[in-house]
Order: sequence, then structure tokens, then C-alpha cells
Amino acid sequence: MTGVPKSPSFETIVERRLSRRQALKGAAGASAWVALSGGSLFGLSGCDGAVKSPPLTFAELEHGYDETHHVADGYVTQVLIRWGDAVLPGAAPFRPGAQTKAEQDTQFGTANDFIGFLPLPFGSDNSEHGLLCVNHEFTVAMMMFPGFDNRWRTAEEKTRAQADVEVAAHGHSVIEVKRVDGQWTVVGDSPYNRRITGETPIALSGPAAGHRRLKTSADPDGRTVLGTLGNCAGGVTPWGTVLTAEENFGLYFYGDQDVAAETAAEERRNWASHNAGFAWVPDHDAADPETAPPVRSLPSFYGWSRFYDRFHIEKEPREFNRFGWMVEFDPYDPQSVPKKRTALGRFAHEGTTVVAEHGKPVVAYSGDDARHEFVYRFVSRGSYDATNRAANMDLLDDGDLFAARFDADGTGEWIKLELKETGPASAAESGLSDPGEVLIEAREIARRLGATPMDRPEDVETNPLTGRTYVMLTNNSRRKAEETDAANPRAENLWGQILEILPPGEDGARDHLSNTFAWDLFLLAGDPNHPETAKQGSYHAGVSGSGWFANPDNVAFDPEGRMWVATDGFPGNKTPAGDAAPVHDGIWACETVGENRALTKHFFGCPRGAEMCGPCFTPDGTTLFVAVQHPGLERGSTFDNPSTRWPDFDPDMPPRDAVVAITKKDGGTVGS
Repeated sequence: MTGVPKSPSFETIVERRLSRRQALKGAAGASAWVALSGGSLFGLSGCDGAVKSPPLTFAELEHGYDETHHVADGYVTQVLIRWGDAVLPGAAPFRPGAQTKAEQDTQFGTANDFIGFLPLPFGSDNSEHGLLCVNHEFTVAMMMFPGFDNRWRTAEEKTRAQADVEVAAHGHSVIEVKRVDGQWTVVGDSPYNRRITGETPIALSGPAAGHRRLKTSADPDGRTVLGTLGNCAGGVTPWGTVLTAEENFGLYFYGDQDVAAETAAEERRNWASHNAGFAWVPDHDAADPETAPPVRSLPSFYGWSRFYDRFHIEKEPREFNRFGWMVEFDPYDPQSVPKKRTALGRFAHEGTTVVAEHGKPVVAYSGDDARHEFVYRFVSRGSYDATNRAANMDLLDDGDLFAARFDADGTGEWIKLELKETGPASAAESGLSDPGEVLIEAREIARRLGATPMDRPEDVETNPLTGRTYVMLTNNSRRKAEETDAANPRAENLWGQILEILPPGEDGARDHLSNTFAWDLFLLAGDPNHPETAKQGSYHAGVSGSGWFANPDNVAFDPEGRMWVATDGFPGNKTPAGDAAPVHDGIWACETVGENRALTKHFFGCPRGAEMCGPCFTPDGTTLFVAVQHPGLERGSTFDNPSTRWPDFDPDMPPRDAVVAITKKDGGTVGS
């Protein structure tokens, strides 16, 4: 099997990139390369063509860390909807610590992440009225219910009723929203409002649907799954559907991997090889190692296997294979059945974003959010029809899946995931038997075909004005010095980086169907003044003391093509650098071309313990929606004694995940 390549030193990588930049300067599709200044790596060159962005004029917010959120001067924030607020008509009032499943089924869920704004009516660019579609990624029992003080022990101590509430708090919410006199409101009696939970029936579609490895005792046809879980980021398609990702689904399952093997041939591949990713054990619990699960068993972070056999891999081993997919649904039709699109592959999906041009196949980009995993691209066989919505509804069921290889010279290739006649990717050596199984084991075949293992690829999005695609690489503390490469140049990388993919062509007319591309390190996250050169962040030379960030996670582009980055430096009380004052997660913005390329500015800061998620603009750019996730989730904080009670600051209320709408006081475009 192809291993992680050994690469030259950080300094050698920089020297080679500089030499290549000089060789390619002026070449089409390769205008963005790196320059060296003051011992740091800076992406300063940008595009000399017609695509330009207006400058960001807001007064930068200072770094901080306290109980509430902060935004740049000249802007106002509005908490739009919180965990426990009504989604469906007739929902019961929120009863913190005492919810029932029936109540949570009708209320806004926990851990809001991805946000998508879809205008009403469909096909319009209405920025005052639309559908807000929001993921619910996970639950943390010790922040939902009284009496818990340890994240692992809750799996053994919670009741069936509490587990039922957790299942209901997962998934997705659709709410109709309207802006009236400058204030956003939720339309409580809207027929569009919807909850998708951990028990909503969801169809399996595409090449792996009905595969023997997706069949269970409850679903012998292998075509219907109960629920979607671990819903992190997502995407909105040009035809007005929502894509929601299933990321860390291994946390929901429990059992001995040696006992639970589907067959002897599949054991190594499905359980042991996936333990570090699908059955992820969070680093932040290292302070309490005696309560952490053994490495060889799936940890059951939730303990649901005590109540539901389908989450016990020794009782129902193939249920595990039915998660880790991208789910597509139509928010404009609340009766529509969501579908797990197996053609997009199975892994720890952070999200999927689509690039489409009338009359051509669509391209969908994805990241696999685990250490040493891959960046993916799907290319449909059918073509996008901008005039016929119905014709596009199943484009994501048929096509080819690719994984990226990033070469040291700044070029790259999309490698098609398919079985080969000979070699490590053959059926004989891989143990994979058919195209459906290749999709179920996308990680395995990508590694065997030589894709580049990355530093936790999360959001992958394309700037709609330039056509350049950006990969948020959050961190990789486990990368060894001998495992560094040009795209992942730092060992023990606690800070992450942003990588830029340049398909052939000029800005605004790039060929996303090409199997080759150029690429660049847009920036290295982290403090540019870190005392160790190899750990310094690298941005535009003019970045301020509050303009740097760590752990890029989600990204959005405003209508002017400027980049807005959300960060996940969890836990908040452990700084990204590990040796300075705590820094809150939040939003940083920058231009991607021109003289201010990668000059990041701090715009929004979260309350303590919270992660920043889901940046999303209205079509006119006058509202930025963000998701504040798990406020107060830090060591020692519990439902009974939280480190913040954001956003209510009511002694009878715990901290609550919430969507925040940000607008400019003068009603203008956010950022300008």
C-alpha cells in the first residue's frame, strides 16, 4: 500500500517553490505563487487580471477571550435562533435539562454548524426573505443535562430518555426567515419549516445503494437508513438543494472490532484501519486518560449502543457502513425524502460544494476531516441544465470520484478512484470487489492510488468570481518531520493552513473538469511572531497583531469574492500556539487577489469555549449569518456550572448554540 511520502525540509520546500514561481511567472493558470519576506512564507502575488475585490474597510476587532461574542465596530448582531427554540408549529417551550424526545423533534437542535440561505421564491436573489438551512453536528450530554461532569462517563450514566433527546437533537433544521425593518425573524407557522433528525428515514442512492455491505437486519434491501449523524458542513447546489455532511460518525458506535468484523477479509479494512478517523478519540480528553476507551474498540462517545442495537457493531456490523455519506434534500419541498449520495464516496465528510456551468458536467469538491486523509472531487456524467431544475435532481448519483495528489513543484493531479488490473489498487491486493465497495472504502483506494495525505481537510470551496478553489486544512499534530511535504510543510502542525487550487485557465474561466491543476499555499495559519521559525504563521506582510488566526475550518465568499474564514481552535482554553494567552475562535476576512491578497482581518469573536461555524451571506452581501457552536464547552464546564451562559445570560438557562445574523449599522454591504 502506498505510504506517506518522505519530503524535504521546510526551508528546501520554500526554495523550490520560489524557483518554480520564477519559471512559471506569467503562465496562464499559474499566476499565484509565493514570495519570501523576513523569514516567513507569504502569498503576496495574486492575479493581475480583471477580477478584483473592493478593500475591506471595517475597523479590525482585537483578539480576546471572554463570556460573550464581539463584532467589529459599525456592525450589529442579532441572535436569530437557539437550541430549543421552536422550528415546527406548535413546538413546546424549551425546558432545559428536562426535554423530551417529542419536544426536541420540533425544536432547533444542538451544535449548529453549516448554514445555507436559499431565497424565496426559488430562483430569485431575494436577500430579505428565504429559507435558512442549518446542520446540527453533535450533542454533549454534560452540557445538555444536569448531573454529568465527565464526557466519557456520560455514555455509561445517561438514561434512555436522554439518549432519545440526543438523537432528536442531531441532523438539520429548515426555517423560513424574513427581514422586517432591519430585523430578521423566524416565520413560525411556515410550511417549509422542517426537522431532519437521527431517526428520519433517508434513502441510499447511487452506485452503492443495495450493496451487500449496506444491508442490515432492519433493512435487508440496503436502501433506507434511519437518520443522519455528525452533520458538520455542507453546501447548496445551483439547483436549490442542500447537501449535509456526515463527519465523525464513528463516535456513535460501540463494540469490539475483532468480534465485529463483517468477514475475515473485511476486518482489517473496515475497523482497525479506520479507528483513527471514523472512531476518532478527541485529543482534548487526554487530561483524563483513565476514562478514555481502549484503542481496539469503538469508543461509543454517546453510549447509544446501550439502547439501540444498530449502534452496537457486534450486533449489527454493517450499520456502520451506512454513515459517512453526503445527504442531499430539497428544502423547497418539505415532504421530499433526503438521499445519501453514495457516488460522492464514504469518509468523514466535512462538506461538499458544487461548481456548475450550463451544458457541462458538475464538479463537487469535498474534504475528509481526519489527519492524513484526502481532498476529493466528483465529476458527474450528466450535464447541468440551468433551465430545468428537475433535470438536475439526480446529477450527484452518477459520475466519477477522484482524490488529489499535490506535487512538490506546485502542480497536481486528480486520481480517479477505481480498481486496477494489477498493483496495490487491484482487487487481488486491495480486497475490494466492485465499484460500490470502492465508494464504501474511498479512503482505502485513495491511499493505494497515491493521493496526498493532508492536514485534516475540512471545507473546500470555490471562489465564484475567480474559479480558484480553497482547501481549509485545520491542523495535524500527528504529522512527523519525515512525513512533511510541500502541501503540508509543518511537523506537529497545531495551526493549519489554507491551500489554493488553480484549475487550468484564467481567473473567471477555469476548467474544473481538467484532471490536472496548479496549486499554492495561500497562507500558513498561526502566530507570525512565534519564536520558532518553522511554527510561524505566514500571511500578507501587513497582517496585524489580531489579524492572524489558527485552525481554519469553514469558509465563505461574499458577493465581491472576498474570503471569510471561520476557525476551530477547540478547546478555547488551550491556545492555538500552546504558549500564549487564549484567543477566541471567530471570523477573519481577506481579499484573495491583488496587493492585499491574504491580508487577513479579524471581524467576529466567539464567546469562550465556542467554535465558529457556518458563515453564509445573503445574495446582496448585507447580512452574514454565523453559527456559534458549543459555547462554554471547555474543561471543567458543565450544565450545572458553565463557564458562560451565552447567549441568554439567564441563571436558569445553560449556554445554547445559536445562529447570529450580522448586519452593518448603515445597512450597507458587510465588509465594505
